[in-house]
Amino acid sequence: MDYLKVTVLLIGAYILGSIPTALIISRRIRSIDIRKVGDGNMGARNAFHTIGSRYGILIAIIDILKGTFPVVVAALAGLNTNLCMLTGIAAIAGHDFPIFAHFKGGQGLATSSGVILALTWQIALIGFITYGLMYVITKKSTTSAAIAGGVLASILLITGQWLMLAYVAGILIFIPVKQYLDLPRRKSIKLNQGETK
Repeated sequence: MDYLKVTVLLIGAYILGSIPTALIISRRIRSIDIRKVGDGNMGARNAFHTIGSRYGILIAIIDILKGTFPVVVAALAGLNTNLCMLTGIAAIAGHDFPIFAHFKGGQGLATSSGVILALTWQIALIGFITYGLMYVITKKSTTSAAIAGGVLASILLITGQWLMLAYVAGILIFIPVKQYLDLPRRKSIKLNQGETK
């Protein structure tokens, strides 16, 4: 194993994931810190509601690519599946705990989706379609993501892809964990917003 290559790819994945897309765009477009408005999440959903739908969609696409690109590069560099998965985790960690934004990042839904897309694009596509349909019906991102995740897990279970099932379950389960970790900051934001009204 080329440990130097693996190390460079993992660090590169984390750094790429750490690029605070929503923060950069919100500051440039509205001169605001997206972590201090809306629900405080530095992600596409909060951007969609606070700076506009077209910017929310743009941020979602970029954040998905932040997960897809490093995994694809790792695969092209000859890393095995396990190391490609580890590269994906590094990208997600960068997005959730970005070094360029004082480790206060998003919750990783888009970046996690990008990682899954790179590892198993056919199943990921089904997940994207499911999420889109459910969002149209429910108008709730969390509910739509949970249902899409359930569909992905079911497909992987039925097809016997146990390693991928464990991996996908792990990175998707961490999304609500990150939401829980962000609760104190989000409560503080709501309290400050209430005081300014």
